[in-house]
This record gives sequence, structure tokens and C-alpha cells, in this order.
Amino acid sequence: MNTPPSINSYVDRVTAGPGGAMTDEVGVITGDLTVATILLSDGRSVRVAVQHSGSDTWYTLAGSPAPVPTGQLAAYHRDLLGRIRRGGGTRAT
Repeated sequence: MNTPPSINSYVDRVTAGPGGAMTDEVGVITGDLTVATILLSDGRSVRVAVQHSGSDTWYTLAGSPAPVPTGQLAAYHRDLLGRIRRGGGTRAT
């Protein structure tokens, strides 16, 4: 049996809700965002970067790196997208 390739990152677009997403570099960003969730080499934490969709500049989501349960990267990313849609200055943790 072949083992499927391991997925170590997810990138998706999302529209931030009121209050947007909180970044370390520029504070809150809002609007149409691209979110990248990247599993770090320890396998237990993720780095989350966000940008205005179509921009070249990435920002660190506040609270990143954040812990993620083993094997739960996809679930963490889905949950994060939902939290950003709701807004409120979403953080990685």
C-alpha cells in the first residue's frame, strides 16, 4: 500500500469579519485575506502568515507560532479560517 504524501501547509483565501485579524507587524488587517498555515519541523506547532489577497507582503498572525495537536493541521486551519471570518482581531491561539 502506498502512503499518501504528508501535507505540511494549507493556503486559503478568506474575507475577514469585523475587527479582522491581528498581526504582529501592523496590527489588525481586514478585507480579503490569504492565510497560510505551515506546520513547523517539531510537528507540534504552526506558523500562520496572512496577507491582503493579491499583495506581496506577508504578516505574522499574532500568537504565531501556535500549538497544534498531532495530526490536526487541517482541522486547525479550518477552525482558523472560521475565526477570521467572524473577525474580532483573530489570533493564532
